[in-house]
Amino acid sequence: MRTETRIAFNAYAAQLAALNGVPAATTKFTVAPTVEQTLEDRIQQNADFLGRINIIGVAEQSAQILGLGTNAPAAGRTNTTVNTRQPRAITNLTERGYTCRQTNFDTYVTYQQLDMWAKFPDFQARIRNHVTLQIARDRLTIGWNGTSAAAETDIAANPLLQDVNVGWLQHIRADAPERVLSDIKVGTAAGSDYRNLDALVLDAAGEMLAEWYQEDPDIVVLMGRSLLTDKYLGLLNSADADAPTEKAAMNTLLLNKTVGGRRAELVPFFPATSLLITRPSNLSIYWQTGSHRRHIKDEPERDRIVDYASDNEDYVIEDLEACAFVDGILSWNGDAWV
Repeated sequence: MRTETRIAFNAYAAQLAALNGVPAATTKFTVAPTVEQTLEDRIQQNADFLGRINIIGVAEQSAQILGLGTNAPAAGRTNTTVNTRQPRAITNLTERGYTCRQTNFDTYVTYQQLDMWAKFPDFQARIRNHVTLQIARDRLTIGWNGTSAAAETDIAANPLLQDVNVGWLQHIRADAPERVLSDIKVGTAAGSDYRNLDALVLDAAGEMLAEWYQEDPDIVVLMGRSLLTDKYLGLLNSADADAPTEKAAMNTLLLNKTVGGRRAELVPFFPATSLLITRPSNLSIYWQTGSHRRHIKDEPERDRIVDYASDNEDYVIEDLEACAFVDGILSWNGDAWV
């Protein structure tokens, strides 16, 4: 590490310690509440889909799901000369619980990389963004692909972070199998279940969404990339065509036609041949307040700076009745359904 880089890095570490009210960032510390919330906001800003779901700090590590949103009417009238007015719960009262599990986001930056960044005035922001962007990517990946929470994760065996935490789609599979269709055949070949995606979405939404959500204008179709073909969905509206590649990759792409009468969206890291019919606000990430930990460690023996970071979090479906999940769509390749 060059001398000017060392000076810049020491200033970064000192600023991090000052913001969190600790003597030094080079020993493990609990992130200050205001910094914790700012960090969560910055993670959310790195992927626009995260800005459309609920990312909520909760006090307890385990408790009952909050049941955000409404799923029942409130309007009515009571003849108070005869009866007492009866208030109704309009949120999803459920016995389902959540458990925020520790998730480590440990990263490193080489001295060589820091030397390259040191010449820029936004040196500290570059270090910060290096971490927050990847956390945003990981949260989306876990949300769509997570199936378990292993005591010891294996990135080689689970490249989509399947063993880091139980994601949204797995919660639907496990907790509401009646709202899941699996290995559905779509096409004009003999033996198909549906001729096209429009028919599939119409049927899935009509049969599996609760009646209260049938006309909900916020219900959309979240889709995988392999379903994005001219035959089914037309061309993309790319408002961010000129955006940097990394930023564009984290955007939710809004498609220029509906599927089954509902707006279709292509979301990063969603399973390639599946679709989920729900409203984005039905999806949540709970993080336990006070659980963020940091430790910045200089490892000269490896020519790098390590950022050990962790928090406790869980992925939650607020109302399973607002979900219809098609878990794998097969198409005919001329010889078989694949």
